[in-house]
Amino acid sequence: MREWLTLLSGCLCMFITVLGQTQNTPLPENATPAVKKAMNWLTTDNDSNYIEDHTKDITFRFFGTRKYNSYDIVDRKRNLDVLYRPNTPLNIGFGMNYKFIGINLAFNLPFINKEYKYGRTRGLDLQTHVYARKIVVDFYGQFYKGYYISNSKGLLDIFTPEGKLPIRPDIHNLTLGLGVQYVFNDGRFSYRAAYLQNDYQKKSAGSLIIGAEIFGVRMKGDSSIIPSNLSKNDFFNNQHFDRTGIMSAAVNAGYAYTFVYNKHFFLTFSLTGSIGSNYTSLSLTPSDTKLSKVGLQLNNTERISIGYNSSRYFAGIHYVNITMRSTSPVPDTYQRIGAGDFRLSIARRFKLKKKLF
Repeated sequence: MREWLTLLSGCLCMFITVLGQTQNTPLPENATPAVKKAMNWLTTDNDSNYIEDHTKDITFRFFGTRKYNSYDIVDRKRNLDVLYRPNTPLNIGFGMNYKFIGINLAFNLPFINKEYKYGRTRGLDLQTHVYARKIVVDFYGQFYKGYYISNSKGLLDIFTPEGKLPIRPDIHNLTLGLGVQYVFNDGRFSYRAAYLQNDYQKKSAGSLIIGAEIFGVRMKGDSSIIPSNLSKNDFFNNQHFDRTGIMSAAVNAGYAYTFVYNKHFFLTFSLTGSIGSNYTSLSLTPSDTKLSKVGLQLNNTERISIGYNSSRYFAGIHYVNITMRSTSPVPDTYQRIGAGDFRLSIARRFKLKKKLF
């Protein structure tokens, strides 16, 4: 299954990136009216006073990245939460872009993970963010096994050895999701400048963005996901569960803006809020009773990038984070799931005397 999802992620990236290049692609003479209409709708006419297009250059980059996932159980009435985190690796790699082709190769640095403190996490993270001219696509395919409780101090009624945190090597996570957003001011605002390094935005500009997203999340443990040794026994209404599943759909809207200082230094900030509905189920333990509820879904996505950009060089830090808040069948409680990517990139663009294709 993981191999199929890896292939799906790659095909999705390639397809959407091709859409991002439609302003350079002539329409076939025999194209149907429907195809012509769709291609015209996707066509971007960049304002050259704001955006320099470098998709015909070869862009090489060196980067460090850390993808992550989070799962929180929140009890509003008792003002208490249990925060689970996986011990995710830091990856170092190289990449390149040319026209619609983008390749990144990364290798993890396991000695940074501090397994003696956070435990061992095994997993596969296919999280992908695709920035076309008018469309942004976020694909989440996360599989993790092995979590630790990050807020154990004062939460658990036990002694924790110095330098270690309570770990749950048995907890499995599966997060699958897809989000699509439309960028209105694509002629003057470019996500690609900050996140793909094949545009150069020379002046400050922003854009309204709207879209939709769907998610499916599953958490599963060999025993209760809620620890039995909590300092407050009535947490989560004294209910214990070893499995939970969440299906959600939401629409979103927000705004993105790039502030450019002295033509080269930039700060890109984007914030969207989502509202929709979810279906949440819990498998109680030890009775194996099922609880379920349809409720309100509230999500938010932040994108922040800061750095230096020019016609030839790029250096920047990028951050993408989504937080999903799903109501629970237990009164005054909810579950919160997070995912994201933190990245540092250094890039150099090279002009070609001849097109490669």
